[in-house]
Amino acid sequence: MARGSPRRAIARNAAFPAAGASTKVEPPPTRKLTIVAKDPGLRLGAPDGPMAFTQVDIPAELLGKGPTGYRIKVVDYNATERVAYFDNQDYQRRDGALLDPFAPLDGDFLDRAYQERCIGDPNFHAQNVYAIAMRTLGLFERALGRRVGWSSGGHQLHIAPHAFAQANAFYSEPDRALLFGYFERANGGRVFTCLSHDIVAHETTHALLDGLRSRFTEASGPDQAAFHEGFADIVALLSIFSLEEVVAAAIGEDGAVARGDAKIALVDASKLDKDEILKSIFLGIAKEVGGEIEPGELGALRRSVMIPPERGKVMRTDTDEHARGEVLVAAMLNAFVDLWLARIAQLGEFEGHRYNLAAVVGEGAKVASHLLNMAIRAIDYCPPTDIDFSQYLAALLTADREAVPDDSEHKYREIIKRGFEAYGIPASGPGCNDDGTWKRFDRNKELTYTRSNYSAMMRNRDELFRFIWENRSEDRLDLDERAYTEVLSIDQVARVGPDGITLYETIGQYTQRLDIFGAEFKSLLGVERPRVMLTTDKFTAFGGGVLVLDQYGQVKYHIANRLRDPERQFARAEYLLETSQFTDLDPNDRLRFAVLHQQRMGA
Repeated sequence: MARGSPRRAIARNAAFPAAGASTKVEPPPTRKLTIVAKDPGLRLGAPDGPMAFTQVDIPAELLGKGPTGYRIKVVDYNATERVAYFDNQDYQRRDGALLDPFAPLDGDFLDRAYQERCIGDPNFHAQNVYAIAMRTLGLFERALGRRVGWSSGGHQLHIAPHAFAQANAFYSEPDRALLFGYFERANGGRVFTCLSHDIVAHETTHALLDGLRSRFTEASGPDQAAFHEGFADIVALLSIFSLEEVVAAAIGEDGAVARGDAKIALVDASKLDKDEILKSIFLGIAKEVGGEIEPGELGALRRSVMIPPERGKVMRTDTDEHARGEVLVAAMLNAFVDLWLARIAQLGEFEGHRYNLAAVVGEGAKVASHLLNMAIRAIDYCPPTDIDFSQYLAALLTADREAVPDDSEHKYREIIKRGFEAYGIPASGPGCNDDGTWKRFDRNKELTYTRSNYSAMMRNRDELFRFIWENRSEDRLDLDERAYTEVLSIDQVARVGPDGITLYETIGQYTQRLDIFGAEFKSLLGVERPRVMLTTDKFTAFGGGVLVLDQYGQVKYHIANRLRDPERQFARAEYLLETSQFTDLDPNDRLRFAVLHQQRMGA
């Protein structure tokens, strides 16, 4: 791989002030860095057309070599070839002004020679993973209204863009790292997973979700592992579709209007047909990787959006977590297309069945941004253990209702609910209202608040644990006294709704755990053990919940999967036995994503 061109280095050095200059530039809140907008295998206009490059806004910081920032540290070491690629880029001038070392000098992102230089430079690969990971982190923090930590407990997540020679990429919690592989093309050259926006955003989402819900990595029912995979795909695709140039290219335009290069442009209504949009490669994951692994297919590694509802209902019964995860993606992405088309229908139509391209593109990016915020905010309203897709749907609808009480104009919640139900994911269940949202907590009069300090309870885990323990009885919070109970996290959030009103909440997350033998299954969990479970088999039953406190410290929601739930405990144990996960069950195993991704790539 070649290094940066001399022309580029001269341009950067010329930007430095003369020795002795004292001018200091005030750093902005965000900075722009160049990335591959989607995937090197995606070509604009024709199979041999230019790649899609763009600049994205990310939180600004003074970067060290790597690049290395306060949340992301790129460590570019290739373990297969035992070589380190050293970063020789300048990310800021001596006066503090921030630089994008790979921005084209003439502003032309479509220039072929410029694109080939970037693709061949390992330093660009490093910038690509840093920028996409930081952008994904920024999307989570803006949606949740707070800082989001990594599950590893460290401040920095390490990223290795050329970790090994293998068609794989995964998040490793023990290594505090995202590891990206590469492999040889059939006709020569290499495919780098670190250059796929989809893959980088997907793996970063795994790391972020693991920080928000650390128990989701443990073996559970089929929906829980499937949810991690499906949610990561949803975030990856919607985050890409929130870029206006990407939306324009998805409907066959070059994105010039989104960049402001064209004053006015119209798009034919035929390009806005739902079937045409669903076929767009922008709704698939990793075209370049998928095209090399499965030549002759549609190209993408996964194209979940093309799964029809009837097929999705069948896949909902599949024990394979990869297949189940795709159903969640299909439901969300089809809802996205339906919402986008509904908003386009409200635009004025020009003569010849054409629409204003800028308005169409703007509506698509807007819907993607709104859905992405909803998808991420829903995590705060999800139980911490044994999640299923219906519970995520309830969390999705509830989170949006809290932020946007009036949904009468665009009917986001109605369309999402209908779309999920079409794929066999009902918006109903214990603890839900008729509209699929979670019921408000209605036992505040029975709770004991007098021995708890409201202010401390909203920031101190011991204080929140005392409140939970004081109210553990069945007629209050309904906890199991025999189980080990732990408060995992307390987060304060402030979210501004479209009406300008700020919503203040505190999200407290606790879990319960009970280690038993098969012989104790009925006496402790209230149901006969699965037929093939031995009396000497060890089993860990999990439970837990989320307490959502309002600005006064009162319980607003208690969203829980209780430990004393015989039906759920039996179903989980039976699933683990049927899928041969029971005997190998290790609650401390944190390499689950490496194994899952290896299995998927092998399949």
